Amino acid sequence: AQYEPASVTKIMTLLLVMEAIDSGSLGWDDMVTASPHAISMGGSQIWLKENEQLSVSDMLKAVCVVSANDCAVALAETVAGSEDAFVERMNQRAAQLGMADTVFQNCTGLPAPGHLTSAHDIALMSRELILNHPAIREFTTIWMDSLRDGSFQLSNTNRLVRFYEGCTGLKTGFTASAGYCMSATAERDGMELIAVVMKAPTSPQRFDDAKTLLDQGFASY
Repeated sequence: AQYEPASVTKIMTLLLVMEAIDSGSLGWDDMVTASPHAISMGGSQIWLKENEQLSVSDMLKAVCVVSANDCAVALAETVAGSEDAFVERMNQRAAQLGMADTVFQNCTGLPAPGHLTSAHDIALMSRELILNHPAIREFTTIWMDSLRDGSFQLSNTNRLVRFYEGCTGLKTGFTASAGYCMSATAERDGMELIAVVMKAPTSPQRFDDAKTLLDQGFASY
């Protein structure tokens, strides 16, 4: 079934950024400049100022921990030249991964007509990210941190990072129309599982359902 993924969309954004880093076309310490388009996003953000610069590493941290839309767009523009060009790459990559239920309209997951995916497809892109780009866990497992020399506090939107044994990430999402979504990853005794929840009515329900799925997986396999 196709649903709106909200910010779980950003798993694909993170995947493409990590692939750019691994290919050498982007560096962890490269500086990313915030464009007028990036700072206009609204929703979850770190309130980038126009022309403010942060490193790729700090931008990734902001996307992973607080789901910063402004940073996601700034990274997309840096990788592909524009958000639209980046979204084309997102859809190409989705096709390569066999994500047959997915159409991306932006790199943030902010509401847009036709921006849809399925739990299965979210699991596919989650696996690609967590399996082949393990460095992302340095960010997705952060509970509390800060940016801008400690002046801006970050607290992870993913409560499982603190409250579920072995949690490795991965990404939450919420909009009024999408409901509460998440792709939750956890590793125990060398086995890593992915649980996807979409359109949960409340945030606690989302986390409870993800925990139930992961518990069942760890108990059964």
